[in-house]
Amino acid sequence: MRQGSNDNVSTEIAPHGPLQSTPGRAFDIVAMTASLGGLNALSRVLGALPPDFPAPILVVQHLSAGYPSHLAEILSHRCMLPVTWTYPGQRLQGGVVYVAPPDQHLQVGVGGTLQLSRQPRVQFVRPSADVLFESVAATYCERAIAVVLTGLCKDGAHGANAIKLAGGRVLTQDRATSKAFGMPQATISTGCVDFVLPLPMIAPALVALTMVPGAASLLARTIRAASSSSGLLR
Repeated sequence: MRQGSNDNVSTEIAPHGPLQSTPGRAFDIVAMTASLGGLNALSRVLGALPPDFPAPILVVQHLSAGYPSHLAEILSHRCMLPVTWTYPGQRLQGGVVYVAPPDQHLQVGVGGTLQLSRQPRVQFVRPSADVLFESVAATYCERAIAVVLTGLCKDGAHGANAIKLAGGRVLTQDRATSKAFGMPQATISTGCVDFVLPLPMIAPALVALTMVPGAASLLARTIRAASSSSGLLR
């Protein structure tokens, strides 16, 4: 078994078998990003997902290139899904969390093959959510979900808009539960966001969207009815 940056985190886990488009399920992939306050946000979202969550989850957390990171190991102890650092040529598997390593952009290609690069920084960061999201939009089109969590900069806004333009869905964390609202706010400002949610509601929304046919419309109606003046729905 090949290992990633931490010997306790597996990089070849396939609880649901090879990834393929599933009839009756609207979304096949989740791409998620966070920066300042991201460890807590990622832990709470990923930790609330069930072990039979069907879609792969790609994670870009802004990490310092100058220090070893134990993010994948930490997340693996906080959630029920397998967590792995990403390595070049890895194939996506349903129900696995893939974490971009420090100082490398993460992209997904045709057939769910993952790629890493040290191309120039985007929005002053590497890995960049914009780079990941744009590759997801090009590969998965309307079957993709983007999630933008707490963070200071504007990374992820352009890429999330690309996913929306391709027919996918976009979720952001709300101001009240974000440690830093820069990344969610920049994404909201593009006009591409479908749902602005408190942190505890993001995991249930992902479960509904990936596991319940027609859940996007149902979720929108439910939020509108329950919180018509709260700003949860955009």
